[in-house]
Amino acid sequence: MDVRFAFEKVGKNFFGQVYRPVAKVSFKSPKNNIWTDTWMVVDTGADFTILPRYLSEDLNISLERDCDKDVTIGVGGRQVIYLYKHRLKAKIGTLLRDVPLAFLDSNEVPALLGRLGFLETFNIEFLKTHVLVFKD
Repeated sequence: MDVRFAFEKVGKNFFGQVYRPVAKVSFKSPKNNIWTDTWMVVDTGADFTILPRYLSEDLNISLERDCDKDVTIGVGGRQVIYLYKHRLKAKIGTLLRDVPLAFLDSNEVPALLGRLGFLETFNIEFLKTHVLVFKD
């Protein structure tokens, strides 16, 4: 079954109205079997999926014990990142995946749904009507 999301309307700028492709994703905590929902920017330019630090707490994942510390460089510059050592269960609608992910050492960044092991597991359409369609 296809899962659809309307783009988020984020305002106007010099070039016109800006719409951002977003998807509601649920992640399952590996320790207490509780699902945590978050809205994520669907970022085909992101190599992998990155969550803000506070979601590691919501998911009961220790950045020090459950992750490997590294550094990433992106539009925001150089930042500390924590690579989760395991794959985490994730759902988009009813579509279930085991995905690799990382946490930034910041809460000031949006959650990014990246390619490696996640976006690339779907057929995705970005419609000109500002709708995103995930297909299994």
